[in-house]
Amino acid sequence: MESWEEEIGQVDHFYSHAHIAGIWLKNGKLKLGDRVHIKGHTTDFEETVTSMQVEHMDVREAKPGMHVGIPVHDKVREHDRVFIIHQ
Repeated sequence: MESWEEEIGQVDHFYSHAHIAGIWLKNGKLKLGDRVHIKGHTTDFEETVTSMQVEHMDVREAKPGMHVGIPVHDKVREHDRVFIIHQ
């Protein structure tokens, strides 16, 4: 089965001390274990969501309109686009 990507949000902050991406979810849901693609002018990598927080509380799922923080292995930048990878 072929994978495809759906844009779900946008990075609005990078917490460099903890390597956390702050993301506003605009469409769709984001769950633990989901694979995301973060893409911008100089950003382009995939990441598996291993943990997620909303207002400093651990959550397993986030919905549109929520601001989530997820750990990332590389630097992200404001306005980078976030896509969920569907398998």
